[in-house]
Amino acid sequence: MRVLSTVTGSQGHARAVLPVVNALVEAGHEVLVALPAHLTTVFDGSGARVEPVMPDLVDAVVGLVTNILAGGGDGTISPEDFADPRIKMMVFAAGPHLADAYRAVLPLAEEFRPDLVLRDGGELSGVLVAEKLGIPHISAPSGTGNVVDPEGANGLLNARRKEAGLPERSDPWSIYAHGKIDCVPDAYSFAQYPVPPAFTYRQPMLGAMQHTLPAELAALSGDKPIVLASVGTSLPVLLEMQERGIGLPDGMLEPVETFYMIVEALAKVDCHAVVSTGGVPVEGIELGPNVHLMDFVPQPLLLECTQLFLTHGGYNGIREGIRAGVPMAALPQFGDEHHNAGRLAELGLGEWITEVSPDGIAKVVDRVLHDETIHHNLRTAQRTMLGLPGVEAVVAHLESLAAGTAAARS
Repeated sequence: MRVLSTVTGSQGHARAVLPVVNALVEAGHEVLVALPAHLTTVFDGSGARVEPVMPDLVDAVVGLVTNILAGGGDGTISPEDFADPRIKMMVFAAGPHLADAYRAVLPLAEEFRPDLVLRDGGELSGVLVAEKLGIPHISAPSGTGNVVDPEGANGLLNARRKEAGLPERSDPWSIYAHGKIDCVPDAYSFAQYPVPPAFTYRQPMLGAMQHTLPAELAALSGDKPIVLASVGTSLPVLLEMQERGIGLPDGMLEPVETFYMIVEALAKVDCHAVVSTGGVPVEGIELGPNVHLMDFVPQPLLLECTQLFLTHGGYNGIREGIRAGVPMAALPQFGDEHHNAGRLAELGLGEWITEVSPDGIAKVVDRVLHDETIHHNLRTAQRTMLGLPGVEAVVAHLESLAAGTAAARS
């Protein structure tokens, strides 16, 4: 089986696809990954063929936003419409910029002749390529995909289909015409809009077997809980967009300001605080004696001995937290993160930090550390997730999907 994988966005998007790519290659299948150049290193050592043909995300978003706010674009989205978060996510997924990605990937796909497209959940040019080639497409686990309204996106996608000479689709779930993949049980779904049931597999502990804890962390005493704080992989993308004149999303604080508040807050909590910088400038920052600042931490591995995860609310991190059974305090910044924070609280797996100040953050962290109900809920969710099949089941599912389509065409 030949599988074309289309990926865009941040490293987190690529890492959500990587376990399936690895499993496909290990099972003897041929995989080609089409992505932007800045994501190629994520697939180093995977055995997949990697082609950096996708447009750069920052270039695409800067051009898209600038055009819409100037009253340009294809005339279907006004600046007023674009201010609506639901519409904004739909436009980021299926706006006019998607045509460039489709044109970049299609020649490669026609040469490769895949049997199936595996796409990053927020990447929709793979849908168009699959429709052009008459093959199935399926999405990987995705926070962005969770907050894209599939019915609304289909309307925009029909405009892209028309541009590409493809027939329009009336199915409101056309972006999931052949299903979706997720790593959380159905009862814990983070999908914001109605979607078809996902094929679910157990969240992998990506990289946990390849890393060891840094000596500084391995030596931490057991008399205090470990609190891990992470700002995620999308922050460098936002900082670059700021540098190029695109303002922060509405309601989002300056990333550096938020980071400094986290460091100050954790100095107030009786814990070992481990803070991953995520590319934030940290020159001159004052640290409490209990705060350990690190450029990189092996997050899945560290979560195995962590008592609380202070997260920005990214979907990858939340899944890793559930897999490790770690209560979470969410400090969302943009995109799908506010929805994720609300869902996390709704499920009783953590709290949404709404008082964004050092004292407000510290209060929630301390409260969640001592909330037995949240701890009990996490243990239940963890056990439910561990009852899902491993990633090899995804390979069998994709084989069946491709074989069924091939049989129907013969």
